[in-house]
Order: sequence, then C-alpha cells, then structure tokens
Amino acid sequence: MPALTLHKAHPVLLRNAGFDEAWLQQRILEDPAMLGLGDVSVIKREKKQSSGGRLDFLMLDAELDTMYEVEVMLGRLDESHIIRAIEYWDIERRSWPSREHSAVIVAEDITNRFFNVIGLFNRAIPVIAIQLNALQFEDKIILNFTRVLDLYEAPEEEETDDEPNTDRKYWEGRSSPESLKIVDQCANLLIADGHNIQTTYRASRITLQGKGQIFGWFEPRKVQPQCKFSLRLNAADLQQALAKLEAAEIDAVQGKNRERLRVIILPEELTKHEALVHDILKMSLAASET
Repeated sequence: MPALTLHKAHPVLLRNAGFDEAWLQQRILEDPAMLGLGDVSVIKREKKQSSGGRLDFLMLDAELDTMYEVEVMLGRLDESHIIRAIEYWDIERRSWPSREHSAVIVAEDITNRFFNVIGLFNRAIPVIAIQLNALQFEDKIILNFTRVLDLYEAPEEEETDDEPNTDRKYWEGRSSPESLKIVDQCANLLIADGHNIQTTYRASRITLQGKGQIFGWFEPRKVQPQCKFSLRLNAADLQQALAKLEAAEIDAVQGKNRERLRVIILPEELTKHEALVHDILKMSLAASET
C-alpha cells in the first residue's frame, strides 16, 4: 500500500463554489449510496406530488423493503423544508402502504434549533437529517454526508408504563411469523438457562424482562422477515458486543442512550450465530438485575 500524503482542504458552501442544487442532485443520482442510507436505488427523481410540489428523490432499499423520501437543499435548513419533506413522506407512504418509509432531509447547515424541531416530529414520524460538508482541494470538490439525526428508534429504549399492552394475536397480525419467531427464540434461549422471562406485548414493541428491569425491546417486522431490537448493556459489555456482532456481519449500533445496543437481525443470522446472541442476551439480562 503506498504511503498516504497529507493534503489541506478547506470547507466551502456549494453556491459559493459555483454549484447549484441541480448539480448536487445529479451527483446523488449518479451515486445514491453516498448519502449513507445503505444499498439504495433511485426510483424517481423530481417526483410530482398530488400537493403540487416535487419530491427530489424517491429511493428504495430493496433488501429492507424501505423507501426514503429525500429532500435536498443548499445552505441552511429552514422550517418550510422540514414541512415539505414530511408532507411528501406522508403522500408516498399512503401510495406504498406495505413498505416502511423515512423522510430524509439533506442540507449544508442544520442548526441546533432545527434539531429540536425535527426531534419533536420524530416522536411520530421517522425523519433522518443528513448534513452535507463540501471540501475544496485545489480544483476538486469533496462531498461528505453525515447522518446527524435519526431519533426514530428512541421509543424502543424507553421504559414508560404509559403505553397500552396488547396481546400475541395483535403482533401476529402486525409482524411476519419469521420475525416474531426471533423474539420467541431470544426469550427461549434464556428460559433454557433456567431464567423466568416475562414477555409483554405492547402497542409499539415487545419487551422482555427477568427479575430486574426490562432488558430487551423487540420490534418484529411484517414485510421483511427481520427483527429490530434494543438491549440494555453496561459500557464494557456493549463495546464487546458491538465488536463481535460486527465481526459476524450483523447490523448493530450503539443507541442514543449510551447503555443501549440496537440490532437488526434476520432469522438465518440468528440460527448461524445463536451462541453469540445467547451470550449477549445473558449480558443484557445480568445488567438489568444490577
């Protein structure tokens, strides 16, 4: 590998560098993966909406069966842009009701004020904010996209008792058999160890609890056979679990709450790495009892 050399680049606003929004959209169209949303493809650019506007990009992650309504702007994010992005998200999710949807806002300047505004919406609406940082080096422009806000997963980490309980039948209608089975398998791994595990079916997720606090929040999916879940872990165990899950190529991140591990797992991944998941579940259960 050749030796790396240091080059000094300086931040620049795209308009000041002579580029407009159409130019940025074209770059995204050529390589939509640069946004950091995963293996996405563009379904439609400048998609006309029933409200009269045009959605910059409608994107699809075919593997996760998730669509992204993406709005792009240069400069500072403003209120009208947020409202427009959410409006387009609502229109498209009604047009494609069997798929999951997220509104995505891309801007060069996202201030703390708008973090708060988007955070309020994100209690009910999945909004992702991505900040674009453009860097100039000699005659080259480097585009760097950073996801700066994605709070939609936060509710699964809450321990409030305000949420109403449902039942197994409710979740059988809301999720696929394969994804619901993942919850059962995780609970049964601990039950086989002799632990008394309580499974509670709530309106937005399924929780697992031992003799201590709730330690697991599960969200089995209906369209794709996967389950999203969050586990309580202490700091040392969390970092160890993240490293092992990454090595196993299982999708996992540290949650907004620094004591939470967030995982997306498929049935075949759980089967292949059952021992690993079992160990992490045991660590989570132990953390909830201390």
